[in-house]
Amino acid sequence: MSTKESLKFQPPSLIRALIRDGKLGRRSTSGMAEGYKQANIVILPTALADNFKQFCLANSGPLPLLYKSQPGESRCPDLADQSDIRTDCPLYCKFQDGIFCGEESNLLKYSGELEDMVTFYLGCSFGFERAVQEVGVPIRNVEQKRNVSMYKTSVPCHAVGSFQCNLVVSMRPIPEGKLNVVAQATLSATDAHGAPVHIGHPGLIGIDDLGVPDFGDAVELHPGDVPVFWACGVTGMEAVKSCRAPLAFTHSPGCMFITDCNAEKPSPGQCPDAADSIQAICISQKPLHFSVASDAAIQKIRSLELLIGNDPGQRGIQALFIPDELLKACLSMSHAKSVLITTGFPTHFDQNPPEETDGPLGALAMAAMLLALQKEVSIVTDLWALDMFREVIADAVEQGVLRSPIPLLSFQENSSESALRFLCYDGNSQTPRYDHLVAIERAGMATDGKYYNMRKVNIQHLVDPIDILFRMASDIPNIATTGIGDGGNELGMGKLKDRVKKHIPNGDLIVCDVEADFAITAGVSNWGGYAISCALYILRCCVVHERYLRKAVGFPTLSHEKSWAAALPTVSKEEKLLEILVKYGIRSGKTGNLGMEVDGLPFHDVHSSIIQQLAEVTLL
Repeated sequence: MSTKESLKFQPPSLIRALIRDGKLGRRSTSGMAEGYKQANIVILPTALADNFKQFCLANSGPLPLLYKSQPGESRCPDLADQSDIRTDCPLYCKFQDGIFCGEESNLLKYSGELEDMVTFYLGCSFGFERAVQEVGVPIRNVEQKRNVSMYKTSVPCHAVGSFQCNLVVSMRPIPEGKLNVVAQATLSATDAHGAPVHIGHPGLIGIDDLGVPDFGDAVELHPGDVPVFWACGVTGMEAVKSCRAPLAFTHSPGCMFITDCNAEKPSPGQCPDAADSIQAICISQKPLHFSVASDAAIQKIRSLELLIGNDPGQRGIQALFIPDELLKACLSMSHAKSVLITTGFPTHFDQNPPEETDGPLGALAMAAMLLALQKEVSIVTDLWALDMFREVIADAVEQGVLRSPIPLLSFQENSSESALRFLCYDGNSQTPRYDHLVAIERAGMATDGKYYNMRKVNIQHLVDPIDILFRMASDIPNIATTGIGDGGNELGMGKLKDRVKKHIPNGDLIVCDVEADFAITAGVSNWGGYAISCALYILRCCVVHERYLRKAVGFPTLSHEKSWAAALPTVSKEEKLLEILVKYGIRSGKTGNLGMEVDGLPFHDVHSSIIQQLAEVTLL
């Protein structure tokens, strides 16, 4: 058995003694004293200690505070007997005025200075390694006898006083089939950084090259591995640089302080609710990106999906359903900063306006929730319809149905170059203006380049070429697309075109040829918009997902829950919005009636019942 392997089973006190005596040299403590917590170390002047404590509490993901010493206290009785912070890390870093000045094997010669300094012991991900291995997940850096890879990110921590820096993360390659179990195994280990903060492409958090870590060693991914990132205590080192203390010390990355505390026992008050659980869901392949949510949130969203799958129009839409499209679309939208919505199906070509009541209601429901979640939202529609939509929105704001106006746009140029300029700043595909495009009951281009309603009538003369935005988006990294429809001729439903051709009357002719990343089928398209609004609310109220969104830095945002709830669709709000649409001459899609119906179905009690049921699931 090698020395490294033997240290895996030795008690922490013995390993600390070996480190203190200089018998282990400068090496990573990953894999040592398996099953015991390890700690990152930050040592600062007493005058900065209170601010740094607040910085830790404000960024508890990377900096879970295990113990704060008294000034000059070299021992840590709460975490380890017979310990001495001056000697018990394999290697230390020294900083003067925020500048790294080299490494030290011990701090004994600084004993005088340490009398007016405070030591912070912060949780470390090495502490959850055994829990991960016990559920059958390999630790690649241990296998490869390397230090863990650590990277600076573009994610800012919550600043406190002079402490302001970006998050540092550790990365472990995990087989894709093991993502759920590794996330679950680390979920409750909140004093060892807890669940992952990012899964997938490193560029999404500002990491250029996995092969060049900022700290530690490069670790090789095996075929089928996914890079998984945890908040890292080396963030404390970056914070030390930012505060420019005249003198400060940290552990050297990977060279931790090993405690006597069992890693399987969470610190008091730090473990999530025992009912919490977590799943990782792939929301993008290009670039690879996974999101996470609790089982409870996921099951609620699946219940919403079942509700909107009702088929009151007897169109046979069950054949078009792809399970979890609502879940994946909403997870993707939850990560977006800017969302572009399009709607408009001028099926009543012989009326003025030719618009139908299905689509606008769902579009406004989504926009209301996205705005409540503080995302940028715009609606793009046909040029002829802009004034009408502007009046509808102004009326809705005046009546208090919408809290604020929604910017309206049009797009008429039928070229890829124009689409690229519309979607991206300066036409640069690396800087998209929108993160997600959503089409709801929007006329979609058929295979022959025309636009058909369900009765096979070509309405191309009333439809602007917004489809080209979706086609262009498919070639731009970091822009996701969603299509919502109830018949297969709507923009984005090209993802289902084989099913539409087979199961929907006239499907061969009317089917939309333009695909979206996610295709949500609903009995009435508006219901899909309502369900997205509800699902976005569920996700933001999910502690597991909300933490993942903010990368475990800053404070939870759940205090805004009431304002989010106020944006949910309700029977009274949707009734008022439908009345406004009717006021401006917008008709029911199937019958052409100018009245309180959508797709030939009365608002009471068909649509109102669905809205009420969605609310009951959401607020349960």
